Order: sequence, then C-alpha cells, then structure tokens
Amino acid sequence: MKSKMPIVASLLVLGFTATFLVFPLVAAPPTTPTNIDVSQLSNNESEEAIAVNPTNPNNIVIVTNVVVPAAGMFAAVSFDGGSTWATRIIGNNDNLGAACCDPSLSFDEFGNLFLGYLFNVGNTVPIALSTDGGLSFNIIANIAKPATSKTQTSDERRGLFRFVDQPTIVAGQGEVWIVFNGGGPIVATGAPVTGLGTVGSFIPVEVVAGTNNCTYGDVAIGPNGQVMQVCTLTESGQGGGKIYVNVDPDGLGPAGFGDHSIFVVDTHVGGFDFIPAQPDRSIDAEPGLAWDRTGGPHNGRVYLVYTFEQKNESDNMDIYVRYSDDDGATWSAGVRVNDDNTVNSQFLPKISLDPTTGNIAVSWYDARNDLGNGGPGDTDGIPNDDAQIWGAFSTDGGQTFTKNIQISAGTSNSHDAQNGIDYGDYSGLSFYGGIAHPAWSDNSNSTGNNPDGTLHQLDIYTASVPVRSH
Repeated sequence: MKSKMPIVASLLVLGFTATFLVFPLVAAPPTTPTNIDVSQLSNNESEEAIAVNPTNPNNIVIVTNVVVPAAGMFAAVSFDGGSTWATRIIGNNDNLGAACCDPSLSFDEFGNLFLGYLFNVGNTVPIALSTDGGLSFNIIANIAKPATSKTQTSDERRGLFRFVDQPTIVAGQGEVWIVFNGGGPIVATGAPVTGLGTVGSFIPVEVVAGTNNCTYGDVAIGPNGQVMQVCTLTESGQGGGKIYVNVDPDGLGPAGFGDHSIFVVDTHVGGFDFIPAQPDRSIDAEPGLAWDRTGGPHNGRVYLVYTFEQKNESDNMDIYVRYSDDDGATWSAGVRVNDDNTVNSQFLPKISLDPTTGNIAVSWYDARNDLGNGGPGDTDGIPNDDAQIWGAFSTDGGQTFTKNIQISAGTSNSHDAQNGIDYGDYSGLSFYGGIAHPAWSDNSNSTGNNPDGTLHQLDIYTASVPVRSH
C-alpha cells in the first residue's frame, strides 16, 4: 500500500519554521501509533531530548544533535500535543553560543524548561532556561568542573576524561539539578526554583564519591528533595559495566552525596560495546532513573532502567528495570521488559514516569525483527543490524510490564546513515497524562518526507503512545 504524502504549509514564527501536517503521515499496522518526522532536514540528527510541559501538556519540546557546518542543535516545539511542530537551529553562535551536542531537557512544575548541553569548544556546561514553552532560551549558568585539589585521590586526578561530557538535567520539587562527567568523576550541582523564571544560584559543584571513570549517568529528584545519581563503571571496553548509585539525602541542604557509591548490578555491557546495530559508535548500558513523587501507592519508589547482556559478547541484549523503596540502599530483582523470544539486541533504553498516575513507560531500540531473512524488520539480509523503536508500560509499580508495542512504523539501519555515532548515545522519552512521547533517530523514511530518502541520513521521529494496561 502506498503511503499518502501530507499537505504541508509553513510559516516563520520567532525564528521557527512551523510545519502543519494535514493528515496522518503513514499507513501503519493497527497497533503502531502514527509516526511523525519532526526534523525533515538533510543530513543527520540524533541524540534526542524531549519534555512535556506539566502546566500545558500540549506543549512538547525536542532538542537534538545536528550535523551543521560549525555549531548548533535542532529544536522543535509543539503546542498541540505533537501533531504539528515549529523547528529551528539553536546554539549556532546565537545567544546560546556555539553549541556542540548532548542536549538534555526538563520541565518543572512551574513551566520552566531547563536545557543542558555542551559547547563546541570549552570546558564548562551551559544551562539555559525557557519560560515560554521552548520558543526561546537564555543561558542562566555556566557550570565548570571542579579544579583538581589535594583532597582528590590520585585515581581521581588521572581520570580517563580531560573534558566535560554528557550532562543530564532534571527539575522538579522546587529544585533543578545537573550531573556530568567532570574529567574523571561525576560532578553535580543544583539550584532552588520558586516560580516561573525564578531560579536561585547553583550550589558549589560537588564531586560524587566513588564515581571516578564512571560515566553515562542520570539523575533524579525524590519526593523529599533528595537526589540520586547513577553511572556505569568502567566507561571503556566491551565487557564490564557495573552500575552504581549515590544519594544526596537532603538535596540542596548541607549533607551532600554519600561517602561511598552503592553497587546495583553488573550489566556485562561495557562503555563502548560494539553490536551489529551500532557498529560505529557502540553502546553502553545507558542506565536511567525515574522517581515517584506522585503521593500515590508507590510514592518514594525510584526506578532504574538499563541494558543487560545475557552472556558477555553474545550481543543478546535485553532491557531490565529494578526499583528501590529505600532511597537506593537495596534494589528489587531485575524485571525483563522486552518480551521477544530472540537473541537479538535491545539497546539505548529510556524510562519516564507519569506524574499524574505514577505509571512508568520504557522505550528502546530493538532488533528483534531483523532475522536476516528479508522480512519486514530486515533491510539488507544481515541479521541483528537493523532496528525499530519499541516500548512498554508498567501500571503496577514496575513488577510487570505490558505486551511490547512496536512504536516505529519503519525499520532503520544506523550504519547506512554514515553518522559516525550511529543513533547516538541515547534516545528520548517523556510520559505525561497517560500518553508517552518517545523521540528517536530514524532513516526508514516510513513517512515519506525525509529529504535524504530511505536508509540514508537520520531524521528525528516521534509518536503519541497512550498507556496500555496489558
């Protein structure tokens, strides 16, 4: 069946190109949600951050990496729940400077939208704020990694990194926090937030104990303002990959993070674990956190998602979730989220908690349908090197997950994109009001409007996925 081409109209609003899509973009299987190509740009876009505004759930924002001549990031804003998007390039030597990459987004309860990213050149992490739903941003802080001090151990002073990397920002509960690799250990800082546009000063940057050469981290804020950081040791190689957490029990208070990190699980996934579906960039376990602050039956429960390789170097990667009810001191057994019966790869998971219900959503890249036999999940006759986006929900506090949902209508091949970093180091997901909004890199051209055509460069796709209970 031939897919219908959308009628497109555009106008320029505050520097954004607004694209209006008159009807669904793709004929898809009944269980697959309507896919939308948000970027529709030539060349590659990847590493997606997406956030839904709790003060206006129809307001959704996406920021991603983009291949441009000098600097910049792709930004898209929707005010109708993701049906139409206004798009532009930001950080291209504008008021955000010369941006490189690694965007991270978070809305808070006041409607503030915080953006963390990396500069093209420099050793600080800028934090930008939007108070108009993502239409404009202004830098409010530049966070520098701490200088090497005599109190640091020799291992901390000779960390594997000599630069800042992969910042992650989260806001809520009257706080905003950012963590990043600060040249060896993970570092963290936060600031108080009292209203729309009212952000206090960031506290001194703290080195998180036990995190030297720990990377690919995440951060979450608990119901009492406590803060948890997660990362993976070691950051390099094909094997290893031990996940540790560390908790600051009073957030912006004087206590600080603990003296020791808490070991959770060995994932068997190294920091640069090459698999057929990510042959150029590789993957890591990509741990992610979500903390229940809803006041509901699982209030205070913190969830951890990660990739687990069943046998080291088997490429049999699965997605697991654990939870803790005691601020990370102990953890439940891992629950396998993907329900396929293959030994193919699932990777780059993302987790998000719906603050209106406490339910959780998980999405990931999935090669389950690529058996190398020319079927609908295979583009080249080679098994396990093509991927789709899949997802699942949990409505019982992470004890069980729904039947998996194929979210992407098409099948992508990252190597064909010649992106250098394949799909990137992470994907995006935001869950609010019973609807999950994943964002992912896709070169299937399932919607028929990727200017680079099919199985060439990657565009940014999204979909609206209503929660399912079984």
